[in-house]
Amino acid sequence: MKKFFSDIFRPLGIVFGDIGTSPIYTLTIIALLTKPKQEDIYGIVSLIFWTLVIIVSIQYAFLAMRFSIRGEGGKIILGEIAIKNIKNLRIVSLISLLIYIGIGFLAGDGIITPAISVLGAVEGIKVISYFQNINQNFIIILAIIILVFLFSIQKGGADKIFPLFSPIMLIWFLLLFIVGFLEVLKMPNILIALNPLFAIKFIIENGFFSFIILSEVILAATGGEALYSDIGHIGKERIQKSWFFFVFPSLTFNYIGQGVYLIRNPNSQNVFFEMFYEHFPYLYIPFLILTILSTVIASQAIITAIFSLFFQASNLGIFPRIRFKHLSKELYGQIYSGFINYTLFICVVFVVIIFKETENLGHAYGFAVAVTMFITGILLSILNFYRKEWVLFLISIFITFCDLMFVLSGALKILNGAYIPVIIALFLVFIIINYINGQRKVYEKLQPIDFEEFEIMFNNAYENANKIKGTAVFLVRDYKKVPPYVINVMFNQAIIYERNVFLSLVKKDEPFGIKFGFEKELLYGLDLFKIEFGYLEFVNVEEILKESGIDEKVIFYGIEEIITDKWFYKIYAFIKKISPRFDEFYNFPSNKIHGVISRIII
Repeated sequence: MKKFFSDIFRPLGIVFGDIGTSPIYTLTIIALLTKPKQEDIYGIVSLIFWTLVIIVSIQYAFLAMRFSIRGEGGKIILGEIAIKNIKNLRIVSLISLLIYIGIGFLAGDGIITPAISVLGAVEGIKVISYFQNINQNFIIILAIIILVFLFSIQKGGADKIFPLFSPIMLIWFLLLFIVGFLEVLKMPNILIALNPLFAIKFIIENGFFSFIILSEVILAATGGEALYSDIGHIGKERIQKSWFFFVFPSLTFNYIGQGVYLIRNPNSQNVFFEMFYEHFPYLYIPFLILTILSTVIASQAIITAIFSLFFQASNLGIFPRIRFKHLSKELYGQIYSGFINYTLFICVVFVVIIFKETENLGHAYGFAVAVTMFITGILLSILNFYRKEWVLFLISIFITFCDLMFVLSGALKILNGAYIPVIIALFLVFIIINYINGQRKVYEKLQPIDFEEFEIMFNNAYENANKIKGTAVFLVRDYKKVPPYVINVMFNQAIIYERNVFLSLVKKDEPFGIKFGFEKELLYGLDLFKIEFGYLEFVNVEEILKESGIDEKVIFYGIEEIITDKWFYKIYAFIKKISPRFDEFYNFPSNKIHGVISRIII
């Protein structure tokens, strides 16, 4: 029993912050948009409940969690599994494109989530009678101050306060349940809204208007992706237990309770906060502080997810290199990138200033979430089809259809603000495609020579040259194809050491694990040393070389200087120029590393 409660408790602060704070704004935004009657409220509550069931419980907590690589989950992982299982090149290309689009929209979601969460929490001040007429600019300033604090702790402090996250979210979810339950006691008949017939009836009777409402209903499921993407940090079973036995019931009762409150108070301007204030007016200030803390935790979760997303994409070679720091030995997912952190902060503050109110942000929010869920649905359908699991395939198809309805509904928001994540997604997809094509073009132009030809040249030079004392290390992808810069150093510049080592860095298809050692003696005076590592690993080459007894004097690697008159590749050349140097990315000893320039015309 102790383990059961421990399993429920642990994921609360890491996995469920985003979806746990959705009740702050979801039904309030819908109510302000629709001014619903009692029958409509039954239908809306039913839609919210079944969205949590279909999208979060079935798509993520059940279907997606069946797929992982060494316990790791997430959209990139799911795409990698699909690519491994499928031989059709067109399908593989489609999956790759879906992954790129998913990365773009997840980044767009990462900008809006902190903005709407923090701003929504701060707007709770208006429920206090003394602050009812407070200027919205003050709310915005207060939200920005909280965001400054949130992003400032990323560099080294976030991992230190992680232990507080789960206790705070435990109290949060308990209060969600209690307040919702107290409201349900006033109108127990509201429980019949859990019947899906009420959702279906609402859609049929309201036609196109109900289609518009779907774009706001999806807000209840924001953060659902974290159930799958965080399984590597927390574990599948813990997340499932926490969701089904605690988080899901708490959210359900709170949404149902908000429905009751809205029926009793049809002119409510902020259902979530007003409901709590009615029940516990003397505890409202502590509750408001708790709400702000909970939204900070929700925002922290999405920031961490964005760091992990770009770390995976960069390590997989589908995105330019980004410098990361690993901040915690206990929490592997706690990584940091100054470039991403400050870029994200500027974008979030910009969004808060532009949209000013939670209601306005609601019009921009949800579309990116729906797109990422739709992509997950497609990938799950493809995987279940190729695995010939027909029942699961049909379920996946149904869920993907539901995801598509949310996407089409959310598309109506594009002119009202959802253009922001769309622009971000298109920009990132362009960068990814540009970078991948540029890398492929450069590799084609490098024209490495076969090892057999290199062997003749090396043996002749090594026998006759005045060798430099010590060891030189040369970075090569594959020793069978020797890169041009090695030829330039050894033979054109006549730089040959007594001991030469080809160092090959091999990125594996698995997330974790580092294996290294001497493979073999390629030639007299030339050895091959290989480092194999998972694509989520931090590789400290300096420590590995030292541990392996390689006392190198110099490490050579190739630098490509791109010469082009094509605008597409000029952008690629600029990206390469501003990206971290190779030695910084893999932590080479800076006093020993030397880049050798090769001009490439494309």
